[in-house]
Amino acid sequence: MSENSTTSAEGAPPRAIVMEMMIANFKRLPELDQKFFNYGPLYLGGNAAFAGLIANSFFRRALNVTQARLASSVPMAVLPFITTVAFYNAAVSSPLLSGDLNCPSCALMRGALIGVVGGGIYPILLALPVNAGLASAYNSAPMPVKGNAFRFAIDISRPVLTKMRPVLVLQALFGTYLSSRHFDTYKKLVDIAIDLMRFIPRIFSHSTKERKRGFRKDNE
Repeated sequence: MSENSTTSAEGAPPRAIVMEMMIANFKRLPELDQKFFNYGPLYLGGNAAFAGLIANSFFRRALNVTQARLASSVPMAVLPFITTVAFYNAAVSSPLLSGDLNCPSCALMRGALIGVVGGGIYPILLALPVNAGLASAYNSAPMPVKGNAFRFAIDISRPVLTKMRPVLVLQALFGTYLSSRHFDTYKKLVDIAIDLMRFIPRIFSHSTKERKRGFRKDNE
């Protein structure tokens, strides 16, 4: 029998019903928990946008690029922000609300990885071709000959990665903290749903007894 159609050995309600009640009871949570669950990923995305601007600045200095500051800064802020928020919602927030993510360590790992990859490594990888293209267009730095592009990218990126280590660590910590808070919210929703499911049968049982008593009185 499927997990959705049976109750657990301890008498817990079916998983599908619990998940529906979790979503329905989201508004029962404290306002602070609701806001943190809804807007927390935006802060992580904001940090990713800031990391993109930092990486962009480092590569501009390394390649002596002084032109097109705004043209290179806008995508370096917008793309990491959108990507990080979308990845976090897809990998953490949505699975928690749907009941597909009930492992605390898995949630923390996902939050940390999204913080590091989406909010750190991705902006670095994005800033390199953007500024390399500008350096080539404005002849601000010698470009590699054909066949040495990979070596050139490694040499340029190594000092930037060293400078970005604190940013990567902070992103990992914030992603871990955010996912831990979201998992706490998930546990609160589960507790609310289970309490309601345990309370509803009592009401139904009491109502049934009252109906039986009324039926007996009518027969008498």
